[in-house]
Amino acid sequence: MPLGSNRPWSNAALIVFSSSLFLWWLLPILLQRQNLSLALIKSIPAICALVLIQLIALIQLLAGWSENPSETLNHLLLGLSFTFLFIITLDTFNSRKAINLLLGTLIVSGTFQAFYGSTMVLSQLEWGFFETKETMQRLATGTFINRNHLAGYLELTAACGIGLLLALRDHKAFSLRSILQWLSSPKALIRVSLIIMVIGLVMTRSRMGNIAFVSSLIITGAILAAAIPKLQLRLTIILASLLIIDVLIVAQYFGLDELQQRLVNTQIDDKIVEGQLVAKQNIIRDEVLAYTAPLVKQYALTGSGAGTFEVIFPAVAGPDITSHFDHAHNDYVQLAIEYGIVGLCAFAFFFIFCFYHGVKALCLNNSTYRSGIGFACVMGLTAIAIHSISDFNLQIPANAATVTVLSALGLVARFNASATKRLNF
Repeated sequence: MPLGSNRPWSNAALIVFSSSLFLWWLLPILLQRQNLSLALIKSIPAICALVLIQLIALIQLLAGWSENPSETLNHLLLGLSFTFLFIITLDTFNSRKAINLLLGTLIVSGTFQAFYGSTMVLSQLEWGFFETKETMQRLATGTFINRNHLAGYLELTAACGIGLLLALRDHKAFSLRSILQWLSSPKALIRVSLIIMVIGLVMTRSRMGNIAFVSSLIITGAILAAAIPKLQLRLTIILASLLIIDVLIVAQYFGLDELQQRLVNTQIDDKIVEGQLVAKQNIIRDEVLAYTAPLVKQYALTGSGAGTFEVIFPAVAGPDITSHFDHAHNDYVQLAIEYGIVGLCAFAFFFIFCFYHGVKALCLNNSTYRSGIGFACVMGLTAIAIHSISDFNLQIPANAATVTVLSALGLVARFNASATKRLNF
């Protein structure tokens, strides 16, 4: 809630809370010599990748390679807290009840953010984190500073909702009785929450956020339909209802046409006809990326230091960049600059490892529940991967932590084994 933890005090609170949870988890392991979960053991390669990323940040500090040591130290502590969250999720959430509670919490959080952000716009109160917004008025931001951060968060929480909805699905034939039972079940509440989150997402007017959500839903649905052909009809009905009812009908009353107009009016370059300027560019992120090319080459080996983009970019920015950019608006480029090629490869390995096993869980035809959890993981990771092309959600602690937890849940679903008592669901 507090600005996506994107402030020093809330940042520190996240670090302390995550570290405390890790110690609470670790002490019984050390004292009682408890067995670790199968998911945790099988995920050691991903954990090693996260540790390597933090090791790079530590070396940057000790070797004096960081252009901003205080920020690099902060990112190192944040990175450790994300690693702790990843490990805790792998080992702790090993039953349906626990996973339902975790996903339910994320769904409630996303619903609150969407409802709060939409209400502030519709009521014209225009509050952010319980104070008047200075920027981005008439746009849903929830308790985040930036609408794109809210959009990124809603992509993840909506993926949790859709995944849980699929995980809890039954194989009964459609009938009046089954529909009435559905309306009185928790699945109806999840469905209402999804509608609210889609409304909030549309009201952010985030172009890439909405593109990422729809694209990830279609891509993940296609993977599931291809893997389990017998689900194609039922899955088509479920996903089509999400797209048609939520996006095309409900969201139409909350500004879908304004989002569509914003997409149409996107102008990357100045449009000149017969020497006359007829349309001026209204997006300069591509210009920022063009100026970062020398930085990628300069810091390819050592990296500039985690969290240092803000201090090194002004040296290469051209005269046409008049605004302040504390991030590259492209997570891949920023990670390559700050962590170097080795760090970028570590991030890529972590993502690919979690995505691959999320897909394997998604494709399980002997467990509807595990397949649904895999769906949440794959859809969430796909959405954030697409959105990261033009934004910096991975630089927002709350969003990065949510990505970490969702990645771990995909691995839990993949490595569940009935022979392991702690993972028997």
